[in-house]
Amino acid sequence: MKSRFYALLRKEFLEFSRDKALIFILLWAFTGAIFTAGHGINLEVKNYPTVIMDLDNSPKSRELISRLHKPYFKILGYLKNEKELIYALDSGRASLAVVIPTDFQRKIDDASSSSKVQIIVDGTISMSATIAISYIAQIVNTYSLELLEKKKNDLFYKVTTLPTIDERVRVEFNPNILSSWFSSLLELLNMFTMVSMLLAAAALVREKEYGTIEQLMVTPATVSEIFFSKILVNLVIILLFSLISIFLILKPVFGVPIRGSLLLFYIVAALYVFTIESLGIAIAIIANNLSQTIMLVLLVLAPMLFLSGAWTPPEAMAKWMQYLSLISPMRYFIDFGYSVLFKGNGLSYVWFDILGILIIGGSLFTFSLIWFTKKLSK
Repeated sequence: MKSRFYALLRKEFLEFSRDKALIFILLWAFTGAIFTAGHGINLEVKNYPTVIMDLDNSPKSRELISRLHKPYFKILGYLKNEKELIYALDSGRASLAVVIPTDFQRKIDDASSSSKVQIIVDGTISMSATIAISYIAQIVNTYSLELLEKKKNDLFYKVTTLPTIDERVRVEFNPNILSSWFSSLLELLNMFTMVSMLLAAAALVREKEYGTIEQLMVTPATVSEIFFSKILVNLVIILLFSLISIFLILKPVFGVPIRGSLLLFYIVAALYVFTIESLGIAIAIIANNLSQTIMLVLLVLAPMLFLSGAWTPPEAMAKWMQYLSLISPMRYFIDFGYSVLFKGNGLSYVWFDILGILIIGGSLFTFSLIWFTKKLSK
């Protein structure tokens, strides 16, 4: 039995080593794609295209405008009327407009009134718009406090004696709030899913297209040995390529700190790859050729990604989607990956994610093995 299984493993490794295109795709997936994701996806707002319509043109209005500086905002020009403002936003030339009214400084100098500034934001890309609004709000609030500080001698109480809340923000695990850390690590975890599913499905479909699956069935090898050989070879390949990602891309290029146990991560990652490869083999049983396989993989992968909580926290989803996400192994693996690699957490924090991967993985693995055996035994 061992000699048969080793022969099957050797066959799978030889097939992989001869497929130069597949090797290149895997190298790109675990290096170039992760590098591109880390540099190409930026969750911070930089050089946000901004136009100004200053109807007051006073020293205080110019002081406020001077605070909208790079790298957050890029002032494209100063507008004179609403027609120019509407054109700038509608044409996409600007994404944010700041309108300062004619009585801005007069109301500031008048202690009994308050001045207002109008901010108009293009909400087409809602994430960037929300961040830009928060930047503007912070700048305006800071400016307001400085103006209040200058007037403190005219007040009955000094500003320093008024009750205030002094928030002290401390960002854990990512002090500089670098989106490249989040994006590059997320892409690595996504590659575990996508590549595992594609490799397993493509390996079996290729056997069906070439007609070699029938040749395997007439050999002394059992159906379970064929099944395990395909999964085990792909598992080793994926884990090896992921190590390249961590030590050649994540750490040296982006400086992502690996705080947790790599041993724990790879033990659970192996279980997860088994889970996804089982799903890939189930897809390959349905598909008749590689084109159908790729379409089915995309059909399964898209909802898994949306339900994983990678971009939208499960708490922010609709109630029925929160429950649906519990059957997605990707949700547990992404939570586990960030918790172990990013936060350095141990088993006491990630046992629930491991349990979810084990339950779903065991179910998929059993189902795929039974279905694979049933289909090939006909």
